[in-house]
Amino acid sequence: MNMLSPKKTKYRKQFKGRIHGFSKGNYALNYGSYGLKAIEPERVTSRQIEAARKAITRYLKRAGRMWIRIFPDVPVSKKPAEVRMGKGKGSIEYWACRVKPGRIMFEVDGVSINDAKKAMTLAAAKLPIKCKFVERNI
Repeated sequence: MNMLSPKKTKYRKQFKGRIHGFSKGNYALNYGSYGLKAIEPERVTSRQIEAARKAITRYLKRAGRMWIRIFPDVPVSKKPAEVRMGKGKGSIEYWACRVKPGRIMFEVDGVSINDAKKAMTLAAAKLPIKCKFVERNI
């Protein structure tokens, strides 16, 4: 299972930071006719993105086309269990993506609206945030 992670980064570890405000861009459908939009801010891990991707492709039986519009570029570190305080920051445990409200996370095209809606509902169940199904206005 090859999960998403950057090939190389400028710095190995990052501060935790806060996610506030709305998505600066990526709030409209650019590729497909249907999409999954985030409604609340949260970190989405590469495992969660992969699980959602699998749910969509499995339901659509590889029909149509799918785009993933988020990429996990934030390293999240964690200290091992039962380790005393101090002695520096822990090692990188996983990669995550900071998702702001309004962000389009997945898009699909070439399938019926009912199939797209069901696939996105299944994908939303795999993600830690409230999501909304959106469609292109023609």
